[in-house]
Amino acid sequence: MLQHILIILVSIFMLWIGADWLVESASYIAKKLHVSELVIGLTVVAFGTSAPEFAVTIGAALKGHSAISVANIVGSDIFNLGLILGSVVLFRPILIEKKLVKRDALFLLFLSILLLIASANFSLSRLEGGIFLLLFVGYLVLLYFSKEKIFKEVDVKPLGRKAYAMFAVGLALILIGAHFLVEGATAIARVYGISEWLIGVTIVAAGTSTPELVTSIVALYKGKPGLSIGNLIGSDIFNIAGVLGLAAFLHPLQTNKAITLNLWLMFGMIALLLFFMRTRWKLSRWEGAVLILFGLMRWLININ
Repeated sequence: MLQHILIILVSIFMLWIGADWLVESASYIAKKLHVSELVIGLTVVAFGTSAPEFAVTIGAALKGHSAISVANIVGSDIFNLGLILGSVVLFRPILIEKKLVKRDALFLLFLSILLLIASANFSLSRLEGGIFLLLFVGYLVLLYFSKEKIFKEVDVKPLGRKAYAMFAVGLALILIGAHFLVEGATAIARVYGISEWLIGVTIVAAGTSTPELVTSIVALYKGKPGLSIGNLIGSDIFNIAGVLGLAAFLHPLQTNKAITLNLWLMFGMIALLLFFMRTRWKLSRWEGAVLILFGLMRWLININ
């Protein structure tokens, strides 16, 4: 048992370090492309910090662990918008760009509704996975052709050619760490008779969300609110449309009533966040506290 716990802790550490290197190198590369701070957060940084979710979810799906695969995405998305974003806003209130609400947050809400409809029969087919992938590609095309390709200075280290080596090593650490995280979590679930769903929606989801937590707090501390909140919303969009879409496309996924309940909780979280963002175009500290309470409530519901 101690061995499995040690494996999980080492795996989370590898995920954290790997994602940090991946984001740092990717941000440097993105700076060379002269894209806006918000777009960097929604794409490059979001993809980097979501790499653990990608590796864990795809790996679990290919091994037939549908519960962990779906639970990791749903749990991570609620964790991102509840505990992480709530903590970030408690640290410092965030002013909201209107385009973030009208384009990105609304698209995330649409994806959550579509996921609820698709999983109504307790499964996600290859066709449904393909639809999510197409929507994700369309979203990326929309971002590429948006008028936000205006350069805003982003503080990154002058890595030079070192950036590409860091990107490769960071990705390798993430893939290896994700593999052992699934193995350790699954082993613990078997030893104690705990469902894979509960392990996936708590330990695995929190572990794979640590890069988003660190990145968002550091970005806000450095005065980059667009990168901070863009990272979290972009990660959730990537998780649902890109990661879960690809997982279902590669291997049809089975869901259950517990997953459906958490999908409704995820929808509620996104709708609440959208409402908060739209009021006065600002996220205040008390709204951050509400988001944290919502995230904690979701965990209590699953544990009980």
